[in-house]
Amino acid sequence: MSVAGVGNAASEDEPYADPDARAASMTTGLLRRARQAQAAGRQVAAAATYERALEAAQEAWTTDAERATIAGELGLVELALGRHRDAASHLAQCLEHRGVISGWLRDRVDDGLQRAAKRVATVYVTTNPPGAEVLMDGQALYPPEPVHEVFVEPGEHTARARLEGHEEAVSSFTAEAGLTHPIVLKLRRLPERVARAPEAAPAAPPSAPPARSTFPLAELRIGGVALTTATVATGTVFLLRSGVLRDDLAAQEAALRRGGWDPSACGGADAPAACAELRDTAEARDLFRELGVGTLVAGGVFAAVTAAAFLTDLSYLASEPARQGVRVVPVMTAERAGVFLQGTW
Repeated sequence: MSVAGVGNAASEDEPYADPDARAASMTTGLLRRARQAQAAGRQVAAAATYERALEAAQEAWTTDAERATIAGELGLVELALGRHRDAASHLAQCLEHRGVISGWLRDRVDDGLQRAAKRVATVYVTTNPPGAEVLMDGQALYPPEPVHEVFVEPGEHTARARLEGHEEAVSSFTAEAGLTHPIVLKLRRLPERVARAPEAAPAAPPSAPPARSTFPLAELRIGGVALTTATVATGTVFLLRSGVLRDDLAAQEAALRRGGWDPSACGGADAPAACAELRDTAEARDLFRELGVGTLVAGGVFAAVTAAAFLTDLSYLASEPARQGVRVVPVMTAERAGVFLQGTW
């Protein structure tokens, strides 16, 4: 049995003594009101209530499926309002847990993200060294990630990275709608302060700096992660588009069959105009499928090269041997497969 509260706050006489229970009750009430506003056609009010519900869900003891569902429904409302950047962000947040959301919502979110991504630019930001604070147009990106996926409006933007003991890295770029922009922010280490020795102590002769390798291993790893992510994302979009066209082709054929159409009529010289439309749809479906498969294969090659850069011991190129390892964990679900790399370099 589940109990849902109606008010925005619980009084001392209410049975929700646990703050988590009050927050969960508030989330349930806000989600119900958001859906009611959406059903009544009040999209602006629905979007505002969905945002409050998502904030309450993030503070409450809720599941990934509950938070992903709220984010997905919010993104669909924002898409209807023309807020393409916010819609893309919330729809992508929903699909991070696509394995636990309902099938009907997953299909709508997939289609919505494709439409929103055509109106905004997708930016993948990485830092070298990793772990730096990243800001996009002055707004910090949280939580910290090895690769930040950010959706921005077309136009001029500035990405910054800050890390203690390093100079700030800045990159300005022009975002174009429907395109992917990989950004690598490289932070230079600040010179260390040298403590002054006592005057009575003899000055020690300067020691030669240790020889360091010029092999761009860190850049290769960071660039490989960004390139692999962008390539796989593009291939996935192509395959999703191919699936949409496949469904469209099946719907067109079904409609024509209900009207008495015979598939053999498309083989003659006097084939009706509907045959040309079917042929165009089938060719577009095959083209996007081939592009998707080819792009995913290329992404696999980039992933293999990047994994080799992580796994290969190139410490002999530097003055000190490598002291940290890399942990590699295969990840596979019903919709995707890959590897999780973690370590220090």
